[in-house]
Amino acid sequence: MFEHLQAYGGDPIFRLNEAFHADPRDRKVNLTIGLYYDDQGRLPLLDVARRAEEQWAAKGQPRGYLPIEGLASYRSAVQKLVFGADSKVLQEGRVATIQTLGGSGALKVGGDFLHEAYPNSEMWISDPAWDNHHSIFRGSGIPTHTYRYYDPATRGLDFTGLMEDISVLPEHSIVLLHPCCHNPTGADLSDEQWLQLIPVLQQRKLIPFLDMAYQGFGRSLDEDAFAVRAMVDAGLTFLLANSFSKNFSYYSERCGGLSVVCQSADEAGRVLGQLKAVVRRIYSNPPSHGGQAIATILSDESLLAEWTADVETMRQRIAAMRKRVHDRLKELAPQYDSSYFVKQQGMFCYTGLTKEQIQKLRDDFGVYVLESGRISVPGLNQSNVDYFAESLAAVVA
Repeated sequence: MFEHLQAYGGDPIFRLNEAFHADPRDRKVNLTIGLYYDDQGRLPLLDVARRAEEQWAAKGQPRGYLPIEGLASYRSAVQKLVFGADSKVLQEGRVATIQTLGGSGALKVGGDFLHEAYPNSEMWISDPAWDNHHSIFRGSGIPTHTYRYYDPATRGLDFTGLMEDISVLPEHSIVLLHPCCHNPTGADLSDEQWLQLIPVLQQRKLIPFLDMAYQGFGRSLDEDAFAVRAMVDAGLTFLLANSFSKNFSYYSERCGGLSVVCQSADEAGRVLGQLKAVVRRIYSNPPSHGGQAIATILSDESLLAEWTADVETMRQRIAAMRKRVHDRLKELAPQYDSSYFVKQQGMFCYTGLTKEQIQKLRDDFGVYVLESGRISVPGLNQSNVDYFAESLAAVVA
């Protein structure tokens, strides 16, 4: 019956990660998969998360179905984190929020919802982008296109190209944007650039869909939400997907959220109902374990302060690795402009390396980088950062 189906080639990032682990060399560096590692190269379990899990487990509660939209305490905590605890839009009840299966689940539910609300709308995604963005939204029946975003010459943002492309999109086009820590380039809009873009989105009657998977890894938890709160202040209707995989180091728990900012509480109620209808026909209800722990942490002043400090520690470590590579490259390859390492921010760095240089890094030095040239900066630590800088200097010389 299924002989006509083609074999699935697998995800290229996971394939490269598997190749790294199969590499028999002792000295090798894995900069492929987007995971946060500590300075010992370990995937951390935050102590505050462990204690919150134990606190909830000790209650011995039965494991009944959660509501379709998820835990009320979790949804409230998500809203306060991304919009601000004193946000006027929350006080007015104009945000519909659901608990989702990670950030990817939020994008999928949002895609299905938008395709029903605007069946003729198409989506524009940054070039380059996380490949799965196109797959998720095409899977929702939404045709996808790209807008200019990255400038290879500067290894930074092509803001002029972005503005030109978005300024001519048809009404009700969906525009996918990253409030912070752009994946894969690490090149972000400044606050001033957001304030230039937002009126264009508003005047063109476009539908912004924000994907915030790395809140806290750019500047701070609040500063990284600047674009979100600026859109609220401007009175836009928009969607926001957020994820706790990275900033809670909670990948397998699949904890995320989808929020839709509306023009009235009545509209938000109707939107929430439609989001629940989408969830019901996909997976019915979210799981509770990770959500309970996150709700516990974000709702407790002491635990929230501890988690905030953990996120800041992670952010500073990523920034320190960026600076170390930049400083070492200035010494080892002074002719090479490595400033992009400190101008970009977040987990990912877009190196602009050629395919030949990427292959040479892998073959000669055991340094694994994605074919696009993207590296996952938390794969660097005190024991391998100098080796990476030396290897990179050798291939760019």
